[in-house]
Amino acid sequence: MGESKISASMMCADLINLKDTIKTFEDKGVEYLHIDVMDGEFVPNFGLGVDYIRGLRQLTKIPLDLHLMIKDPEYKLQWIGIKETDIVSIHYESTYQVQRALDWLAPFGCKRFLAINPATPIYVLEEVLDYIDGINLLMVNPGFAGQKIVPSTLKKAARIQEFLKERNKSDITIEVDGNITPENGSKLKKCGASIFVCGTSSLFKGEVADYNNNIDVFRNAVKQ
Repeated sequence: MGESKISASMMCADLINLKDTIKTFEDKGVEYLHIDVMDGEFVPNFGLGVDYIRGLRQLTKIPLDLHLMIKDPEYKLQWIGIKETDIVSIHYESTYQVQRALDWLAPFGCKRFLAINPATPIYVLEEVLDYIDGINLLMVNPGFAGQKIVPSTLKKAARIQEFLKERNKSDITIEVDGNITPENGSKLKKCGASIFVCGTSSLFKGEVADYNNNIDVFRNAVKQ
């Protein structure tokens, strides 16, 4: 299951106070910055792009958790400036050749995660377990912040934990993304999740001055 880690969803960050926000995350030991890269085609929204990623790397050494919600990601990986310390999630649904896409990600040395949408069946993981370090389970349909959790995904997280255990793949990390409140985080921790994408439901509530307490509340909720 592993130690719980926070991945702060930067699409929820206030750009005016970005430096103060990053400083707070550094002081509180936030493990990852979650970057939603969206192309307006795979999901119905435009998200954080290459220049934003480049600028963020100049602001902080916190590793990035790059969530590629883009069509045919294998042809666009070289644009992004992926580092060995990063997590990179590509969607099962975003390419006809998911194993090839994971192969093309390997030379970057990053952690390779496969993201799956709420209605995507668990069995799609079967043939790529040897190519991934983690699974990014979407608890909402991707594209917009502030959505409510799809109820069936809570049971799905538990089924994924069992699925991995049955195949001696419990070392594969489970990340959860979408409406991760402290309450939902606590439930998902019991289902094997260890990386929690925290957005408007938990971390980005109130002013930047409130983020210290928000982080503490969430960490207490997902303690082992």
